[in-house]
Amino acid sequence: MTIGPRTHVSYGAVIESHGSPVRIGAQCAVRENLNIRSTARDAVEIGDHVLIGPHASLKGCTIEDECFLATGVRIYQGARIGTRTEVRIDGIVHVGSVLPPHSLVPIKWVAVGDPAQLFPPDEHEEIDAVLARMDFAQHVYGMERQPVDGVDMDMKELTRRETTGLADHRDDRELRD
Repeated sequence: MTIGPRTHVSYGAVIESHGSPVRIGAQCAVRENLNIRSTARDAVEIGDHVLIGPHASLKGCTIEDECFLATGVRIYQGARIGTRTEVRIDGIVHVGSVLPPHSLVPIKWVAVGDPAQLFPPDEHEEIDAVLARMDFAQHVYGMERQPVDGVDMDMKELTRRETTGLADHRDDRELRD
């Protein structure tokens, strides 16, 4: 993990590296009670002069320079946020989605696709149609989607993998300066 000069990480922020690196650039503000996590497949790259609001969640994504990510945003695996982009309160940028530089995701809207299309949160069917082409289950969990109602993944296999992987950290120790 690398955190650049003049970057401030607030109390309660959790930054985890799960197989790929996490890099946070210079002069960033990482607010309280958020989670930044790389995955085995996707590193986290955060550029310089980025503000990440409280209660945000960034998983295996790239955030270019001078971005503003407001309170409660969710940025998922493989997503890329272009320079000087703003994602407003509770905005979502979904798996593999790409926002070009100088973009704006309105409050509670969802960005999905490459290039990203923007949808208000009540357009679930339209969002789901784009997500189906992007293969969330494969990208995030390495699993094939199952053509069923409800959860479209083998949850017994998924939870077996996840809990086994988490057990790998049972001997970790906290590092302090």
